[in-house]
Amino acid sequence: MEMQPVTSSNIAAIGRDEATGVMVVNFTNGGSYQYKGVPVSVFNEFLAAESKGKFFAANIKGKYEGSRL
Repeated sequence: MEMQPVTSSNIAAIGRDEATGVMVVNFTNGGSYQYKGVPVSVFNEFLAAESKGKFFAANIKGKYEGSRL
């Protein structure tokens, strides 16, 4: 999976596996989490969001099954 660096105070990079819909978020504190079943449209909105942290909190966290890697 290709990770794309992003500009954010909390999120370092994000990536999504096209085949499985699993999205990985690398945080600036060194933690990494995967989220299952994230549609490509949501991933693209996340990439385009002005505030990655606000988008993550409103649209990813608690809405998709996440687990620490």
